This record gives sequence, structure tokens and C-alpha cells, in this order.
Amino acid sequence: MRVEFLGVPIDALTLDETVAEAVLAMRAHRRCQHVALNVAKLVNMQSNEELRRDVIESDIIGIDGMGILWGARLLGLNVPQRVSGIDLLERLLEICAREGFRPYFLGAQQCVLDRAVKNLRIKFPNLKIAGWHHGYFDTEQEHEVVQAIRESGADCLFIGLPTPRKERLLARFRDTFNVPFIMGVGGSFDVIAGEVNRSPFWMQAVGLEWLYRLLQEPRRMFWRYFTTNATFAMLLTRAFIARTFKSRL
Repeated sequence: MRVEFLGVPIDALTLDETVAEAVLAMRAHRRCQHVALNVAKLVNMQSNEELRRDVIESDIIGIDGMGILWGARLLGLNVPQRVSGIDLLERLLEICAREGFRPYFLGAQQCVLDRAVKNLRIKFPNLKIAGWHHGYFDTEQEHEVVQAIRESGADCLFIGLPTPRKERLLARFRDTFNVPFIMGVGGSFDVIAGEVNRSPFWMQAVGLEWLYRLLQEPRRMFWRYFTTNATFAMLLTRAFIARTFKSRL
């Protein structure tokens, strides 16, 4: 079920429901583009019309951040749970290994991606990987990368590029890829490669995963969290006041 939150459509799906949609697309060879929505992306969509369009045109707009989940519930929206990108990725890779679907990985540094692939082959011995390519290519190399993905015959494509580059690439080539299920996975390759540790489960459960990441990468993450979280709080406060005022009329 699709609902609207702060002017942005989101799909109120559980992890199991999202997995089911992805598997259905791969079996039917029907394109399904998934985008994971977090606070930073939602805030950037307010001023970046191109990013906004790229996100809204996706087939599934999933709730990746706890801030989105809590904010939506505060405004009275019936959203079941957060579906983090890495949780969805791992579930789908497990299914790929079991059912023979072939994933393609795009993003991160070559050495990081190589370690991630090595670790995945240890974890999922039956996983057949269609291919992988680092994320450090320029605009002139895009068509070569896209062609390699297209010729790989992949059933699913996982992209670990930063926003908004990832969304722009998907909007331009999602049909050219000829890959049924496509999704961005943020920094998941770094986690799988062992470069970055994921927060303990209790921190994920109470919405403090961002704090754990901030402690690991303070210089890179502080300003992003400070600016986007402040803007998000302002947007949410305005929406809550408007909703409260309207309900009393």
C-alpha cells in the first residue's frame, strides 16, 4: 500500500512483502526498481527536483530509516516496519543462492568489492554471481558498464553508489540494464567486505544505527547528520502542527 509522507510517496511494506515483490519480478522477468528512503534522501529531495523525480518514479519506495518510520507513525500513517537495505540484500542473496538467480554488484572500490564477493561466496557457496564492477567510473565509461551488466544476464542488480548519482544512473538506464530487480544498497558492500561494522541489534532496534556509524566515521558523517536531521525535524514539526490543527477544526 502506497501512502504519502511529507509530500513523498512511500510503500508500507514489510520485509517479507518486499522480498516477495522482488522474487516475483525475477521469476516473471519484469522490471522492478526499489529505492530505499532515509532521512537524508528525503531532505535532499526537497531541494533537488531531479532526485525527487528519480525516487518517485521507482516501483517500490521502501522505508530504510527509523526516522522515516517514526515520523510516518507520528503523522498517523499505518506503516508496518523499517526495511533496511542491507537486510533486504542479504535475504535476496539467500534466495538467489537457493533458487539460482544471478546477482550483479556495482559500486565501492575494486578491492572492497572483491572482498565482499569473496565473503559472499563463503557465506553462500551455491551463489552464482553474474558479475561485479567497481563504482569509480566516469560518465564516458557509463555505457560500457551498462552494456557489461546487460550482457551478464543478471536477475538482480545491487548498486552501491552515493546519492544522487545512484538514482540518476538508475533513472537513465533502468530499462537498458534488462535486469528484472534493481536496488540501491548504500554502503552495504563495505559492511559485507568487513570494512565497516554494522551496529549491534539493540542499537538498530531503538533507531541508533546512525549514531554507531557516526562514531565510526565522525568526519564524514557529522555534518550530513547534523544538517539533514535538523531539516527533517523542522519538516516533521510543521506537518504535525498542521495535522493537529486540522483535526481540531
